[in-house]
Amino acid sequence: MNRVLIVGAGFFGAVTAERLAVDAGIPVTVIDRRSHIGGNSWSEWDSETGVEFHKYGSHIFHTSNAEVWSYITRFTDFNQYRHSVWTTSRGKVYPMPISLATINSYYGKNLSPDQAKELIRKEAAEFTGEPANLEEKAISQIGRPLYEALIRGYTIKQWAKSPRELSAAIISRLPVRYTYDTRYFSDPHEGIPLRGYAALFTNLLKYEKIEVRLNTSYADILAQCGGRFPGLVVYTGAIDEFFQYRLGRLDWRTLDLEWDRPNCADYQGTAVMNYADEDVPYTRIHEFKHYHPERSDTGKTLICREYPHAAKGNDEPFYPVDTQRNRELYPAYVALARAESPEIIFGGRLGGYKYIDMDATIAAALECYRNNIVPLIQSL
Repeated sequence: MNRVLIVGAGFFGAVTAERLAVDAGIPVTVIDRRSHIGGNSWSEWDSETGVEFHKYGSHIFHTSNAEVWSYITRFTDFNQYRHSVWTTSRGKVYPMPISLATINSYYGKNLSPDQAKELIRKEAAEFTGEPANLEEKAISQIGRPLYEALIRGYTIKQWAKSPRELSAAIISRLPVRYTYDTRYFSDPHEGIPLRGYAALFTNLLKYEKIEVRLNTSYADILAQCGGRFPGLVVYTGAIDEFFQYRLGRLDWRTLDLEWDRPNCADYQGTAVMNYADEDVPYTRIHEFKHYHPERSDTGKTLICREYPHAAKGNDEPFYPVDTQRNRELYPAYVALARAESPEIIFGGRLGGYKYIDMDATIAAALECYRNNIVPLIQSL
């Protein structure tokens, strides 16, 4: 076996492997306990509809990072898809994130940008201090009516917690615009890999010095090595699982995806429709054909409904839960890692217990390679 082991074949692991193999010329073994590479960004083709779908829910690549864009476009071209999201609330549909179109549609008005800003300023005036939680932050940004209609119910379904228990930072990801720009992201670079995420990851890991082992866990490798891997480990799995939950389990949210093939050519007219009402059990519906408008329409469609719930047992962890308990527990695991496993580098969304976009994951992997891994490989 190679002297460098990467646990997890998602973006952090795949980028690290590519850099080690191509830039440093170091042989590396990449393992993943799933049957495919690509982590949660993996895509597949549905044989019944001819539609390529994202196996773990929608993944839209977007970035303002020039280095990341330069790097990732070595392995794929991107199409011209530009993401927009719509939200159904109380039987009506609104564009998201909140924009001048959303405000005018919700209030039934034709306000100018300045008039809309003044309306929202008055609606948000109930909070004047520093917002202490997600609810207060949202109301301070958009006012209570829009919060109640478009944010509250969706948030409760997504996190199974009162918005008053959640960090204000969560809602900071959602922009508010006083224009009719309905693009979800404002980054200059955006799109879907032209030949899909599967092709992108295949290109990242195609090099002779990269060995990929699927259906293989870190425990499997340790069993083969007598309990300790004799080299450098880059671990992108969950940090609490690595330590067998010694300090307690970090909380994660996961998703159940319910797949359906409606008997129509187009089910909802857009890639993602959110459902803000609390009594609708799912949070959103994905329709994957809309991610590739450049492809020939097969006349069929594939959708999935997304049901969030707390991760338990062997559930795949998707979203870290930003609560005070977890904000205290994760650093305790980091301290444990530094004390007991200095030869192991933790990274990625699971290893870092942080919800980060694909471009940020790539940026973190490139930085980790330069600053942490290159100094270590001199001794291999």
